[in-house]
Amino acid sequence: MSADRARADAGHVVVVGGGIAGLAAAHRLLDRGARVTVLEASDRVGGKLLPGEIAGVRVDLGAESMLARRPEAVALAREVGLADRLQPPATATASIWTRGALRPMPKGHVMGVPGAASALSGVLSDDGLRRIERDAELPRTEVGDDVAVGEYVAARLGCEVVDRLVEPLLGGVYAGDAYRISMRSAVPQLFEAAKEHDSLTEAVRAIQAKAAAAPQTGPVFMGIAGGVGRLPLAVAESVRARGGEILTGTRADALNRTPEGWQVLIGNRVLDADAVVVAAPAQAAAELLRPTSPGAADELRAIEYASMALVTLAYRRADIALPEGSGFLVPPVDGHTIKASTFASQKWGWLAEQDPDLVVLRTSVGRYGETEILRREDADLVDVSRRDLREATGLDAVPVETRVTRWTDGLPQYPVGHHARVARIRARVAELPGLAVCGAAYDGVGIPACVASAYAAVDQLGGDLRGVQQLTAHPVQSLHGGAGE
Repeated sequence: MSADRARADAGHVVVVGGGIAGLAAAHRLLDRGARVTVLEASDRVGGKLLPGEIAGVRVDLGAESMLARRPEAVALAREVGLADRLQPPATATASIWTRGALRPMPKGHVMGVPGAASALSGVLSDDGLRRIERDAELPRTEVGDDVAVGEYVAARLGCEVVDRLVEPLLGGVYAGDAYRISMRSAVPQLFEAAKEHDSLTEAVRAIQAKAAAAPQTGPVFMGIAGGVGRLPLAVAESVRARGGEILTGTRADALNRTPEGWQVLIGNRVLDADAVVVAAPAQAAAELLRPTSPGAADELRAIEYASMALVTLAYRRADIALPEGSGFLVPPVDGHTIKASTFASQKWGWLAEQDPDLVVLRTSVGRYGETEILRREDADLVDVSRRDLREATGLDAVPVETRVTRWTDGLPQYPVGHHARVARIRARVAELPGLAVCGAAYDGVGIPACVASAYAAVDQLGGDLRGVQQLTAHPVQSLHGGAGE
């Protein structure tokens, strides 16, 4: 056993950040025999996973589902006693509000990129469909070391595919701009396939054929009865039950290297640690790492974030009639304000069971670079959400209660070259024994990606770099959960 592994297994490890990544790291560290202290600057744990209430029923006010085809998040939920609360969506049928109507979400595509033009029939215009068919005739387009998803797809299949399907799907995951987002980091399986095939539609068909040859069973996504926001609370409870310390309202002010390990300054107090896991957002991580790793800090400061708001609305069931399905996505090209709506009571059985006479909807507002809309008052965001809902679905009832939840700098952006930036950050961090980083800023924004990142960070402290190397080379693709955010 290496000295670094011994420190991680038996020493004192401070985890900076009490979001799901930091909590997952703490949970894994306790498994390894470490003494753990988690520092969370805010007054609660959980980060972007936030349970709440509206009109007397429990809801999620942040992320609402997790990818089940990756094992990490579902397995962690089971480990902390939530196995009997895991629930797949009651419906996975979503729509897209485009060209003046709600249209069924197409099948036969990879993050909006079709294997054949016919897959997008009804969503695209006839001209848009004909443009897709030209893909097979075009000369090969090299992807190089990385390329923007929107740029590459538009060159192969036309802008309409990007604007009406790729953009809303990616926007639902990253609240970003498809013409900036890295294909290598955000849609890695498509990037790898595009390197091997001359035609993009051929690359998609190869992905689909591979999936068909080894079909996965079970739901693609999973929720938790009572809300995904229960997950960090359950992990925190498990951490505390096993002797871990979690300090909320406690900001790590500085991080210093010592001959024996590390010192973490919190106000007038100093914590001595054998190792540190920094699970804070990029800007906070940069401030902590600046004295000891200015190179990593510079790279972290360059990571940008998008802000957004979730508007939750509760209605009396007798007052409304919604279309079937889990909700709809909205292409920004059509000029609407909301980017998606989730029919939460239709999507989650556990939510509908709480009060059968109540219907809960969510809308999301705000994308990368959109600042004006998020400066509006809560009442204005409710009004624009109701206006768009009325136009899309005919819903004109007055909600019994509304709630606006703002996520300022909530979603890290993965522009072209993000994978190389992450590799440089990790290379700098690896120069300092007993230090690791994890979280949504690196290898994927979904819950499984954050948990995988946390586990890789813990393994790194013990001298095992395989997890970090695997994630850096192959980021975790974050899929869209059908409708909503």
